[in-house]
Amino acid sequence: MTMDERLQRRLIQAVANQVIAHADELTALDQAIGDGDHGINMKRGFEAVLAEIDSLAAKPLPEMLKAAGLQLVMKVGGASGPLYGTLFMAMGKTLPAEPTMADFARVLGEAIEAVKQRGKSDVGQKTMLDVLAPVQTELAQGHTTSQLKDVADRAAEATVPMKAIRGRASFLGDRSIGHMDPGGRSTALIVAAVCDTLST
Repeated sequence: MTMDERLQRRLIQAVANQVIAHADELTALDQAIGDGDHGINMKRGFEAVLAEIDSLAAKPLPEMLKAAGLQLVMKVGGASGPLYGTLFMAMGKTLPAEPTMADFARVLGEAIEAVKQRGKSDVGQKTMLDVLAPVQTELAQGHTTSQLKDVADRAAEATVPMKAIRGRASFLGDRSIGHMDPGGRSTALIVAAVCDTLST
């Protein structure tokens, strides 16, 4: 896949604008089972990314991902900043500047492991991992971007009947059941923005 400054700018704008546009929804989801600040924090982080779009888009893709991840670590509060920052920075570590879809699948798998270690969490515990993992599986199988977007949406919906094991929501026990995980939803939004941009 040929990555240039124009495409990278479009990706940054798409992801950031998607998250910012859904900040109220993410906050409402987090009010049900968390601190109620997920949308606010994610909006702050991606506004910071947008503010650096000129320098970010001009970097090689791996460096862009690492720099964007660092912005998220510094600007997003709570647990989300370190987790999303780790995701982006880990992807940037070994991704080639001109990646194939197989490269994306490989580095996403590596990034998922980094997020697991950072959050001391795993798939099935009602976190962003419950969206990332099935997306990575489908990506590794060579599925199209439209399919990945659908997988992410379904995976976020699948967190609704889960009981939270990690994070603030875990304190609610069974009361966390019946609510979509905010991190799962924000991850699905990011996946959708990336898929829509790469498919146009």
